[in-house]
Amino acid sequence: MSTVIKQEDVIQSVADAFQFISYHHPVDYIKALHEAYQKEQSAAAKDAMAQILINSRMAAEGHRPICQDTGICIAFVRVGMDVRWNATMSLEQMVNEGVRRAYTNPINPLRGSMLTDPDGKRKNTFDNTPGVTHVELVPGDKVEVIVAAKGGGSENKSKFAMLLPNDNIVDWVLSVVPTMGADWCPPGMLSLGIGGSPEKAMLMAKWAMMEPMNIHELQARGPSNRAEELRLELFEKVNALGIGAQGLGGLSTVLDVKVTDYPTHAASKPVALLPNCAATRHAHFVLDGSGPATLEPPSLDDWPKLTLDFSTSKRVNIDGINKQQLGELKAGDRVLLSGKILTGRDAAHRRLTDMLKKGEPLPVDFTNRIIYYVGPVNPVRDEVVGPAGPTTASRMDKFTPDMLEKTGLIGMIGKSERGSATVDNIKKNGATYFIAVGGAAYLVSKAIKSSRLVAFEDLGMEAIYEFEVKNMPVIVAVDSTGNAVHRSGPAEWRAKIGKIPVVVV
Repeated sequence: MSTVIKQEDVIQSVADAFQFISYHHPVDYIKALHEAYQKEQSAAAKDAMAQILINSRMAAEGHRPICQDTGICIAFVRVGMDVRWNATMSLEQMVNEGVRRAYTNPINPLRGSMLTDPDGKRKNTFDNTPGVTHVELVPGDKVEVIVAAKGGGSENKSKFAMLLPNDNIVDWVLSVVPTMGADWCPPGMLSLGIGGSPEKAMLMAKWAMMEPMNIHELQARGPSNRAEELRLELFEKVNALGIGAQGLGGLSTVLDVKVTDYPTHAASKPVALLPNCAATRHAHFVLDGSGPATLEPPSLDDWPKLTLDFSTSKRVNIDGINKQQLGELKAGDRVLLSGKILTGRDAAHRRLTDMLKKGEPLPVDFTNRIIYYVGPVNPVRDEVVGPAGPTTASRMDKFTPDMLEKTGLIGMIGKSERGSATVDNIKKNGATYFIAVGGAAYLVSKAIKSSRLVAFEDLGMEAIYEFEVKNMPVIVAVDSTGNAVHRSGPAEWRAKIGKIPVVVV
């Protein structure tokens, strides 16, 4: 008698899995990151990794999201061909209903990031549906499911190329990875799909991302084919680029590299390169007809017990501060900010700059203020705000000249590097750009002591709020003289590692 899979079992299993991965890192990632932390010699990178590990343990203990970007929902489903269904929905509809339940769970609500009309009004669906579902029919009488939540920062750095048959893949990867900067929140994983057709290469790379981090096992036994040779070579050479945790410069940029290949046309060599960030989130389960799947939580003993050392951090009260006082900070300074900051990201910046162009008064006075690029998770229980880590700052680059030159803004907080023109604009205006650690959203949220909506309520998580923070940990990434740690740090560590020549720009 064939296995009967019930619709409700699929829906509930998917919902439970997306909740589970919102606050549980895979144990293999924790162990790989801790090993990299122990070997790291860059103080800035080591501190960033410590924040990620501490944040991860806090999220597991508190059952709150590791990252405020709780991701686009992806499901890989292998359906046994002997399975029968007790369902009225399509499989895709079942997955989407599971997503909806997970993301609107009142105990641990997750951020809705999915927008309809992507090239038009970009309206939020508010329940993070629809997800992206891939289905494969295989022999057997069970349904295997892998769910993953991929953040926008890492997804946006996906790369694809149709290389010529004789092009060198390693050369291509080493030319591409530095252009990805830190937007994808290293250290994480890189996954390559080689061959097939363009869409096959991308899908292979995404699928392999769900495999355990096991590069050290491969190093121990040695490669047995070309794909494994590539894994080892790329692992060594990408780390030799010196990009490091959060792009600050260091020994560990990737914790593993995956390579999957497939036969391809004689005239072609499709190559996909996909990164997985510090908020690596995926879970695997099997449905056999006996009911919803059960996921076993990891033990808290799997996390290292770390504490943060703020003895070298500068404590700065930003209430009443001016541009000149803020400008005394130098690139690389570790800082604990206290006082009132404003928030705003893509949608708010677009609306603000449109108002400036029209000569309309702004709803907020930005004079001598600092803005935090963040879209937090909604709070629950006694929280002031949910997990509230930084979003990719470079997306705001196009708006930065107007914000610095026309509003009185003197500082910004985000994630990763700024473009060259923006660095020049920061210098021109004597402003300061800080970074918070991407992948430490729950940790950062504990520094936020109050939250008040001040403008654009209709934008949801992209509205402008005023946060009162106390000892919010940040690093000066671009100081008022234009010195930028995302330029100096990787160059310094690439030279120290000494395996790949430093490129002088």
